Amino acid sequence: MVLKKTYDHILLNREEAAAYLGIDPVSFDKYFRKKGLKAFMLGKQERYLQSELYSFIKKNSIT
Repeated sequence: MVLKKTYDHILLNREEAAAYLGIDPVSFDKYFRKKGLKAFMLGKQERYLQSELYSFIKKNSIT
């Protein structure tokens, strides 16, 4: 999987964030949502910055 850095202000919902990472939403909940990933609340839904997802992956990747 190759992640590319794109625009910093794109907000993704849970399903979009999971798709961006190439995983299903249940795995996203299990591995990312509970690991300190920053989220924004818009109404009753969490939104994630695409740039935060990219940074989280870069920071936690095994090289």
